[in-house]
Amino acid sequence: MGLSTTHLLLLLLVVVLLFGSGKISTLMGDVAKGIKSFKKGMAEDDEAERRDAPRTLEHETRAADPRRDTTKSG
Repeated sequence: MGLSTTHLLLLLLVVVLLFGSGKISTLMGDVAKGIKSFKKGMAEDDEAERRDAPRTLEHETRAADPRRDTTKSG
């Protein structure tokens, strides 16, 4: 047993009457600002981690080059 379209419309009408359309738009604007602030904070955390990470030198290990072999073989 679910909610029909009529029930949803009546529920929406009651919510609008109780809170008013201005209050709902203000509430949705506040939610949008909160989401935007959250995303900005997450981006700043990622940048801080990149700045704080120790720098490492990445190098390739060279395969033994017979021309550069410094060991003397007998």
